[in-house]
Amino acid sequence: MATTETLTAERILEATEEVLRRYGPAKATVVDVARALGVSHGSVYRHFRTKAALREAVTERWLRRTIDALRPYADAPGPADERLTGWLTALFALKREKAGGDPELMATFQVLIGENSAVVDRHEDHLVEQIAGILAAGHREGVFTVPEADLPATARAVFHATDRFHNPAHSAEWSAPDSGAAFAAVVTLVQRALKA
Repeated sequence: MATTETLTAERILEATEEVLRRYGPAKATVVDVARALGVSHGSVYRHFRTKAALREAVTERWLRRTIDALRPYADAPGPADERLTGWLTALFALKREKAGGDPELMATFQVLIGENSAVVDRHEDHLVEQIAGILAAGHREGVFTVPEADLPATARAVFHATDRFHNPAHSAEWSAPDSGAAFAAVVTLVQRALKA
């Protein structure tokens, strides 16, 4: 099997995502990925030494999209309290979109996430770092009264306080008519706590 395009890790990950969407995590194989690319499965293994490594990489790629989409809120100028609300709102919207827009792929990645706890831990750490950056800016601006030494723990607390609105375990609740109001109430509570 030959392909005219150069086989890259990124192309393999794109094909893997499509194969996972089509067959699900239980039935998708490296051979299926290779077939979709028009290459031998050995060519895939040259980039990813094992099926587990491939699944971990595709999970990390999927989670990285969230980090990248939230970066403008974390890095943008402007009042930190507004940036935090924007960041939390964007995270909730991204998760709702993933759950509602492509439920098969969301279910697939739920399985993969369960297999790759280290990837999930790193992902959560990145998100908490973004929150901590916003809180640090708010501390410098005098908007948030959290002591500087407590910023990392406070950022993690904010992440966990809003868990219902970004943890896929709660995705069935996200389409409820009152989910928007519940989200707004939690964000208001978090903002009050940070400013108290």
